[in-house]
Amino acid sequence: MYLPEIFKQFVERHADVADKFKEVGDLCSKAGTLDFRIQQLIQLGISIGAGSRGGVRSHSRRALEAGASSDDLLQVTLLSATIIGFPAMIAAYAWVQEVISHAEAK
Repeated sequence: MYLPEIFKQFVERHADVADKFKEVGDLCSKAGTLDFRIQQLIQLGISIGAGSRGGVRSHSRRALEAGASSDDLLQVTLLSATIIGFPAMIAAYAWVQEVISHAEAK
């Protein structure tokens, strides 16, 4: 799985903190009935709302790996338009499309 260089550096320098964040994420993932694909699509939507390019790209990749379609990712992105505004949605659309294009090129 792709990991940004800054994330790798963070994990190397602060392994204990990274481990605890992963633990919390795993506990949250197991705390309910949603399957991993749906969880990733929700986290994609949250990342879009937060304007997090890294989060959008990461959860787009994870959602695809979990069986989501490109159309699923694009619908989540489109749904954000009436909440975060058209310009912010278009930025997220570009980030999602980069991931989709990269996945399709493989």
